Amino acid sequence: MHEVTFLGAIREAIGEEMRRDPSVFVLGEDVGVYGGAFKVTDGFYKEFGAQRVIDTPISESAIVGVAIGAAIKGMRPIAEMQFMDFISCGFDQIVNEAATYRYRYGGNLSVPMVVRGPSGGNVHGGLFHSQSREAWFTQVAGLKVVMPATAYDAKGLLKASIRDNNPVIFFEHKYLYRRVKETIPDDDYIVPLGKARIASEGTDLTIITWGAMVQHCLSAAELLEEDALNVEVIDLRTLLPLDKTTILESVKKTNRAMIVYEAPRTGGYGGEIAAILAEEAFEYLDAPVVRVASVDAHVPFSPPLEKYYLPNVTDIVESARKLAKY
Repeated sequence: MHEVTFLGAIREAIGEEMRRDPSVFVLGEDVGVYGGAFKVTDGFYKEFGAQRVIDTPISESAIVGVAIGAAIKGMRPIAEMQFMDFISCGFDQIVNEAATYRYRYGGNLSVPMVVRGPSGGNVHGGLFHSQSREAWFTQVAGLKVVMPATAYDAKGLLKASIRDNNPVIFFEHKYLYRRVKETIPDDDYIVPLGKARIASEGTDLTIITWGAMVQHCLSAAELLEEDALNVEVIDLRTLLPLDKTTILESVKKTNRAMIVYEAPRTGGYGGEIAAILAEEAFEYLDAPVVRVASVDAHVPFSPPLEKYYLPNVTDIVESARKLAKY
């Protein structure tokens, strides 16, 4: 066992998979000599060389396009977006190419690639470096969408993603990079895609969340214990495929559900989960499904405005109290 940060866990996952499988390689802006904008790939250029740690031009569409071609030919590329906001520049390549190949070729073609990078706000990065855009991809058949909240999961989910034979979009919340530390095993392990984690067990109310919001929800759950409210927190880990079973079983037990996510409220993935609960758990609900999310606006540059824009522990606690009293 050893202690590692969220960022360090990601670095370990990539390094171990590159040593295990020579078909795994990394490409992206500044991932080579510089070691990545956040130093995720620090040291890889020296260890693996320029053919497996490839510095690219500032062109996300080119990065994704090269990754798709390499994946089709039997490689396992890990394409880094310096910030996941700019994945929009490679959107067509991901959605209309990578995601559709297996279907178009009748299951006879695989695209085993990972597109990963830093996502989310609360670091005063402004509107082009702080967005949470996971919902863009959850509607696309053929993709898998992952968003870990712990160092253990970051490593295990990334290793599982690299070994998967489908294109995976892997969101790493940058707020967690150096703030979250955890003791993880020295031995090789994976965390299966498509399986949620019960981060905290409870009986009175279910909070469904993912990414950095998991930490806020766990803090809120501790505070709500003072109100004699026993809250269950579910960390989805993987948004696509979604672990509906864990969600439904929890809500059937607690009879109340709240969904907390960092993306803007309208069109966020929380709306899809709310619809699932309305369709498949309606008779178990004793109150309306509640969403706590960001404001429907761009992420502000101003730190006080960003604090107002993002959901926080106080928002979660107050919403949970109202839901419990309904």
